[in-house]
Amino acid sequence: ALKLGPGELKSGGHRRDSILADAVEAIIGAVYLDGGMEQSKQLILNWFQQRLANITLEDTNKDNKTRLQELLQARKLELPEYEIVDVSGKSHAQHFVVSCKIDGLSLSASAEGQSRRQAEQIAAGKILAELEGNDHGG
Repeated sequence: ALKLGPGELKSGGHRRDSILADAVEAIIGAVYLDGGMEQSKQLILNWFQQRLANITLEDTNKDNKTRLQELLQARKLELPEYEIVDVSGKSHAQHFVVSCKIDGLSLSASAEGQSRRQAEQIAAGKILAELEGNDHGG
């Protein structure tokens, strides 16, 4: 069990995967610092070997931002820049408008979402669709 402070509990920390991911990263880092690479490797394999065995090269679980970045890197192109264009609504129900642009390709897309991350994912998806639709290299 992971013990959260009152502030994290109030802000919904128990629903955020990133908090657990940070804790796991800290444990692996501590094992590495204390026991070295071999100890940390054994810990990681003990925890994740089953999941690692099930990963395919064509991992379709990647999000749009990751897929876009990998596509651009593979083509040796500039990486996308995300910018918050507008934020509206009360703090518990905000609405974000985000733009994603790739200067080297003169491409841009805007998207809306209930979080900055969601809007960025949708914008990245729009650019991905455009790039994959014109997939003649580049």
